[in-house]
Amino acid sequence: MNDNRKIGILRYWLPILLALALFGCASEPKPVSSPPMPESGVMPALSYYQMLHRMSAAEIGRERMVLAALPMTPYGQLRMAMVLGHPRVQQDYGRALGLLDGVLKSADPAAQPLQLLARLLADNYQERQKMESQLEKHGQQLKESQRKAAELQEKIDGLADIERTLPQRPRAPRAMTPGVAR
Repeated sequence: MNDNRKIGILRYWLPILLALALFGCASEPKPVSSPPMPESGVMPALSYYQMLHRMSAAEIGRERMVLAALPMTPYGQLRMAMVLGHPRVQQDYGRALGLLDGVLKSADPAAQPLQLLARLLADNYQERQKMESQLEKHGQQLKESQRKAAELQEKIDGLADIERTLPQRPRAPRAMTPGVAR
C-alpha cells in the first residue's frame, strides 16, 4: 500500500472516528446556543444538522435568531437553510433554497466542501415542496368531491321526499289466465 493511499484513507476515516468518539463521550446535552464550530467541511455541518434534531421547536426558533445576527458565510448559509427547512418549525423552503443556491454558486473556497451537502439539501427541499403542493392539491380535490357528494345526497333526499308525497297509484289486479306460465 503506497503512502498516498494510506493518507487518503486516514483523511477519510479520521474525522468520522473523531466525530463518533466525541458523540459517544458526551454525557451532558449540548447548550442551546450555537457553539462555535469550524467553518469548513461537511462533518461540522452534519454535526450541526444532528444537533438540530435534538432541539425543541422553541430552541430552533432561538437558533434561527442567533444565525440571523451572524454574518452569512457559506457555512452560515448552510446552517440557516437547515433551520429554515427543519420539519419541527414553520418551513420557508423558498428562502432556504435561495441560501443553498448561494452556496452552490459560490466561488469561495470555504463553500467548495459544502456544495455536495448543499445540493443534497436543495434536492430534498425541492422534493418536499413538490410533495406539499401535491398534498394541498389533493386536499382541495377531496373537499370538492365531498361538496359534490353532499349536493348529490341532498338531491337524492329531495327526490325521496317528493316520492313520499306522491299519492299511491292503485295497483291493477292481475288476471290469471289458465295455461299461461309466467
